[in-house]
Amino acid sequence: MRFGLRRNTSDVVPATLGTGTTTSGCVRATVLDAFSLNYRVTVVEDGCFDRAQANHAINLCDMHAKYANVMPSEEVISYFNGLSQGMFDLPSGAGMERMEAAE
Repeated sequence: MRFGLRRNTSDVVPATLGTGTTTSGCVRATVLDAFSLNYRVTVVEDGCFDRAQANHAINLCDMHAKYANVMPSEEVISYFNGLSQGMFDLPSGAGMERMEAAE
């Protein structure tokens, strides 16, 4: 799971969205790191897993109680789809085809 933890001085409340494996290991450690850096963290519930369903459920419950929002992917996608167009000044991706072809 990679969040790209960086201080973002232009944002009042830096936030991150997390998925990955394993819920009780890498996901939890990254959530704690992000929380410690004052990030608002959301974990996509069905975007991560663990070897045992019990470990997955217990860790999601604990992270939700202390460090992060835990939401199903449908809710996360719905949230992003509801954002206003042009809300963020993102690069267009033009020219990426050339980079992919070179690899």
